[in-house]
Amino acid sequence: MFLWRFGKAGYPQIKRRGLWFKMTEKIVLLVAFFASMVIVGFYCRKHSTDVNGFVLGGRSVGPWLTAFSYGTSYFSAVIFVGYAGQFGWKFGIASTWIGLGNAVLGSLLAWVVLGRRTRIMTQYLDTATMPEFFGKRFESNKLKIGASIITFVFLIPYTASLYNGLSRLFGMAFNIDYTVCIVVMAVLTGIYVIAGGYMATAINDFIQGIIMIFGIIAVVAVVLGNNGGFMEALNTLSHVNDPAVSSQAGAFTSFFGPDPLSLLGVIILTSLGTWGLPQMVGKFYAIKDEHSINKGMVISTFFAIIVAGGSYFLGGFGRLFSDRIDIATGGYDAIIPTMLEDLPSLLIGIVVILVLSASMSTLSSLVMASSSTLALDLIKDNLIKNMDEKKQVFTIRCLIVVFILISVIIAIVQYKSSVTFIAQLMGISWGALAGAFLAPFLYGLYWKRTTKAAVWVSFIFSTVLMICNMLFRTAFPPILQSPINAGAFAMIMGLIFVPVISLLTKAPRKRLVDDAFASYDTKVIVSVKEDLGE
Repeated sequence: MFLWRFGKAGYPQIKRRGLWFKMTEKIVLLVAFFASMVIVGFYCRKHSTDVNGFVLGGRSVGPWLTAFSYGTSYFSAVIFVGYAGQFGWKFGIASTWIGLGNAVLGSLLAWVVLGRRTRIMTQYLDTATMPEFFGKRFESNKLKIGASIITFVFLIPYTASLYNGLSRLFGMAFNIDYTVCIVVMAVLTGIYVIAGGYMATAINDFIQGIIMIFGIIAVVAVVLGNNGGFMEALNTLSHVNDPAVSSQAGAFTSFFGPDPLSLLGVIILTSLGTWGLPQMVGKFYAIKDEHSINKGMVISTFFAIIVAGGSYFLGGFGRLFSDRIDIATGGYDAIIPTMLEDLPSLLIGIVVILVLSASMSTLSSLVMASSSTLALDLIKDNLIKNMDEKKQVFTIRCLIVVFILISVIIAIVQYKSSVTFIAQLMGISWGALAGAFLAPFLYGLYWKRTTKAAVWVSFIFSTVLMICNMLFRTAFPPILQSPINAGAFAMIMGLIFVPVISLLTKAPRKRLVDDAFASYDTKVIVSVKEDLGE
């Protein structure tokens, strides 16, 4: 009909109108998404008038909000674009094990092992951050300061990696300059975090988590459908061979992939690593009650199965698009965007919102963790004496701006100079933080004999290892040249060093540890629906 009215000369105009309509769909989705985030931020201002409310939501956050906040902080553009693309390319379908490991080890067991004890002891010691926990649990202000510096420094490269992953998809969907993309994302995240604090991030995380779940399911279904369905795509992948990776036929559809040992290293880093990350463990500080922990554990695990499992499963089919991907020039970070190029316009818009959700939720957790740590553990009482509640909250808000600004500058410099891939940035950050904090925090919750000296050894070993890995990578043994494997190694060695050093050094004051562990023996009265009694 249109060609009959306008003739062939009118066809380009019709095509432009079609493209404009498709672009409008994406823009409307983006505007609606951004508006909802900002509205939630200002709605939650009433919860952020003091430190406890701004940093921990008053320790009254329910199971759904906590579980989704945990999951969305866990999985970001780093996972969806960086890790899913890189490890899907390297391990094929076996990369799905990474997502399942994230669900079982990184979510389920983290809640079981850390959830209740973290909530109980941190409230008893009146601590709002991980460095503050180390300071009070081991009676050392120097430990608190050291932990706060490690937190602030090593969360920055992780934050920079979030922007990088997002830029790939924005470039594909909107052809927007990278700098504009990250500035918009940073500003909007800053607005709702500064306005509403932890409660705003928790509510927005819930909204963003819903988007991530439905987005992942839709993308996986459409990508497989475009390749003839699951069985046909799997059959095609089984005929893909890469002598540089493995001489085994059908390696990319095998149970454990072409390199099971490296696959295990990735599972350890991305799963066990959450046990030592301040922005993850902090979720347990704020949870409301016992019921919330039990429900949150189940919700968080299923969230991880869908989002992480779906992302890595999707990445496992990346080699089906090898004729359109040049790893040597585009890098692993180009794999997932290439797989999504042929999706319908509306679905591409949903994918962009999905990755925005993942990135902004993680970014909000990172800036909250780093700024609160710096304000409460380094500046308060050390640099500025007698800070009242209003000054503390104001300082945290100012540091959120500083942290976002620094991470944006580093992200732009990293992108322009092509320093490294997304996964490597995240590996350095996770390896240093989780390697330094995981063992001291875990043993600190469970073992009275853990000593201050052992905590320092864990801090120093992991941070020095990851810095050396970044600067002198070629000097490391081949298996540890990857920051992923180096980070996993740091965590494992921390779990060994802390008990050994603790047994070899002077035991902590008995009164100190007895007082901390007395928190677990506090008597509480519960209703009959909680305990049938005799």
